[in-house]
Amino acid sequence: MSSGLALAVYGLLLVPGALLVWRRPAAALYAWIVGLAAHNAVMAALYGAGVRGGALTALQAWKEILLGVALARVGTDAVRARRLAFRIHAVDLLALAFAVLVCVYAVLPQSWLGGAADRSAIGLALKHDLVPVGAYFLGRSLLLRREQLVRLAWTLVGVAAAVAAIGLLDDFLVPISWWRNSAVVDYFHKQLGYHYNGTGGLPENFVYNTGSEAHFLRRLVSVFLGPLASAYLFVVTLLLASALRRRVRWLAAVGALVAAGLLFTFSRSSLLALAAGLVVLAFCSRRWWPVAAAAVTIAVSVAWVHVFPDVAPQGTWTKQDLIQQRNIAKQKPGASGSAGSINEPSIHSHWISLREGVRTVVHHPQGYGLGNAGQTASRTGTPIKAGESNYTELGAETGLLGSVLWTAWGLALLAGLVAAARRTGWWAAGGVAAAFAAVLVLAVQTDVIGDPWVAYCLWALAGIALAPVALPADGDRSARGHRPRSPEGERSRPRDRVLP
Repeated sequence: MSSGLALAVYGLLLVPGALLVWRRPAAALYAWIVGLAAHNAVMAALYGAGVRGGALTALQAWKEILLGVALARVGTDAVRARRLAFRIHAVDLLALAFAVLVCVYAVLPQSWLGGAADRSAIGLALKHDLVPVGAYFLGRSLLLRREQLVRLAWTLVGVAAAVAAIGLLDDFLVPISWWRNSAVVDYFHKQLGYHYNGTGGLPENFVYNTGSEAHFLRRLVSVFLGPLASAYLFVVTLLLASALRRRVRWLAAVGALVAAGLLFTFSRSSLLALAAGLVVLAFCSRRWWPVAAAAVTIAVSVAWVHVFPDVAPQGTWTKQDLIQQRNIAKQKPGASGSAGSINEPSIHSHWISLREGVRTVVHHPQGYGLGNAGQTASRTGTPIKAGESNYTELGAETGLLGSVLWTAWGLALLAGLVAAARRTGWWAAGGVAAAFAAVLVLAVQTDVIGDPWVAYCLWALAGIALAPVALPADGDRSARGHRPRSPEGERSRPRDRVLP
């Protein structure tokens, strides 16, 4: 009964939403910025209410459906106009080449490559790899007014502030026992197929293990149900907000809340990526203050490693947790609970995973096929050939060529964003370039595109910011919010200009 009711409500919301996206494809960005932030929390709540299996899988597909509708609309307009909505550049060809290679590997027999993924794993990996490509080409086809981009930025800032506030309140007011007894555990294990061994069956990174049997430290997970996804949202928001430079006092107050949320995720890599993004922002904007902010960020990240254990909320292990922790300690006798030690389990795991992933790509350059790496393999019980890093995961799946194409596309896109920002002085190009640079850094040691919020939102924003073309007269604009003709046609008019 609950599944039927949920599907009925879902249909009543999805149909008008899809129609809105068909009329105005840019509406999909607002849906993703807001909806993907709350996606995991809502789905876990629905699981707890009895909506499970295929019904919940159908509900989870709302983001892919909106992407498909938006792409269908801009594609239909391109067919009618007999030309694309944007001028093709090398970065577009790299994206297309990567997408084609992914599709080829999706149909190659796994036995030819030495892989062991089944159809379910291949399908999940196909979606995982192609979503950023689809979001990027959607962004390339959109043409937004200056005020629309400002509204998008403020929507992002508001969402990040809400996520940070909820996460901080949860950290300090909600006991970990509530999470252990919530539907989150079964949602991850039984619905999504993850096999976590954290406290009470929660994901391991829900908390920070200091090595003490007395207690552990809470990390901010918020509605993302994970500290890393929350941290990525905060990093992107802080960089875009730094570039926005509007209503500075109010933005500074909200930024402080978001920064506090970032600190309590205790994602050291995210703080380093934020510093890298600030350096890129300084180069794009030709200003020195982001370099100073980057230096402060690094100093704070070093200090926070020592401060966090004294200020973070604590939780206690269950008896079953302690048995498991002792077994793990026997398996890894050299592990350290110090957050600054190279033997700290998280740091050590990332390093070993990256090293082994590189070896896999080098020694098996043809790849194993889709579904044999990362969280996709973990969910489907497939032997994991590489994990954590997007560069090595894609290399393990699509071979050395796939890893090279992915890397080349990312670097070419970053270079294009930086060039657009320096050429035009446009705040959005600079902010998106900084955020994209930070994510490329994070991708070295984690699967950033495995976070749907990043894959949909940031890659779509990158596509928009890559060609900052705008017309001053509303009569020359598409009311639907996407390019009715190619940018070169727009640029040919003397009165056309790039918005600052």
